[in-house]
Amino acid sequence: MSFELVGPASDVAKGTAISVELAGVDVAVVHADDDNFYAVRDECTHATVPLSEGEVDGCTLECWLHGSRFDLRTGEPSGPPAFSPVATFPVEIRDGDLYVSTTPSNGVNP
Repeated sequence: MSFELVGPASDVAKGTAISVELAGVDVAVVHADDDNFYAVRDECTHATVPLSEGEVDGCTLECWLHGSRFDLRTGEPSGPPAFSPVATFPVEIRDGDLYVSTTPSNGVNP
């Protein structure tokens, strides 16, 4: 499994998301309310809009356009209008820096 450097973990404030491109895929890196970092495909499966522009609530990320929420741990939507999950990617913190895998952990094609 290949991991790419995203940057310092301190650059992602708790309760926020940033968008990065990893291996040609837009990924939202999220510092969730549980103080863990998560990474998901930065595109709503219902409408082609960036999830990183939505709100973080607990361990979910809300699409700003229609309100679908995605579980950051599994990628699963909590309800309509999205029905398909987003890809999730493993995150590691090494010496204060965030690294994200380029291989999805939930089997969803990015």
